[in-house]
Amino acid sequence: MKKMAIANKKIDIPKSVKTKIYKTGQTRGADDDVIYQNRVSRNSTVLIPYSEYDKCRKAPNGEYENGFIVLINPEDYFDIRVQKKLKAQKLELGRNLLVFYETRTQWLNFPIEKNWEAATSRRNPLLGQYVARVPATTSHGETKILEGYTSSDMKGAGIRVYEYADKKTIDLCKVQLEFLFWSCIDIGQLLERQDIDTESALQRMTFIRQEAIKLKLADKNKLENNRMTDSAGNTICPLCLRKISAIGFCDKIRQERGREVPDLTVTEVSLFHIRELRSGEFNHRPYNLGWGHHHCNVVVKDSGIDATLRWMKDVLERNGMCQDAAKSKRVGISFLP
Repeated sequence: MKKMAIANKKIDIPKSVKTKIYKTGQTRGADDDVIYQNRVSRNSTVLIPYSEYDKCRKAPNGEYENGFIVLINPEDYFDIRVQKKLKAQKLELGRNLLVFYETRTQWLNFPIEKNWEAATSRRNPLLGQYVARVPATTSHGETKILEGYTSSDMKGAGIRVYEYADKKTIDLCKVQLEFLFWSCIDIGQLLERQDIDTESALQRMTFIRQEAIKLKLADKNKLENNRMTDSAGNTICPLCLRKISAIGFCDKIRQERGREVPDLTVTEVSLFHIRELRSGEFNHRPYNLGWGHHHCNVVVKDSGIDATLRWMKDVLERNGMCQDAAKSKRVGISFLP
């Protein structure tokens, strides 16, 4: 694919929308006490649990762009049978493999070897053999153990494997997501409210639509079947199927009186994975990302739309609100393979 001209085109969309689209190329937040990096590019170094290695060892397009590190728990690593398997899998401690301590029991029962160091590099060599993120135990007065990848410029060993996407895929998703933004039913009202020049906005809209068509990101049937747009081509929430408001990209969610917080940054519309992120599936990809209501996204969480709808139906039935369910229109769910 030729390098997209999107970065060179004057962006006549609200700053909050531009920022929201940019952030879709980043991973979720991570605290200092965990092994993961905080909000970095989705093509960063990947962390693969040893139990997931067989199905995650290859990226969708071959190799991970910034490499990978396999994390193995000490119980497995110090098992002779597992060590023989590691050799066959070409996993070598300090090169692409680290022993990962997560519990106090592991730390006490499997002490680190005398010649081991806490790893500090995300690329081979890893400059160490282990990493530790052991929480404190207040009942026994034991402090937390954080070793490896703790410096300010090397905080976190890598990203969750299921959040990975290569640079090309990230860029394609951004084009499709902006295309969906321009497909919101009240886009004109937002432009007027934000005092954005209509002519330049229309030029931007036309440019993005042409890019989406050229890159095969505007297939009407796929967008509709994957709950991203309705039959009229308007952007919808993947869960509730209501039309998404362009104004919702800029408006903060309503706060209950008496529970307001002054630094709220959550907007009414947020990124929505149609099929949830799962190890081995690499679901941050075109035709699997839409814009959804914040509250709908909170309800779905990591369960996925299918499971959430079944749960919602069960709740309604238990509350006596689905007596006519058999006569009501069933919601069809279709996912791309």
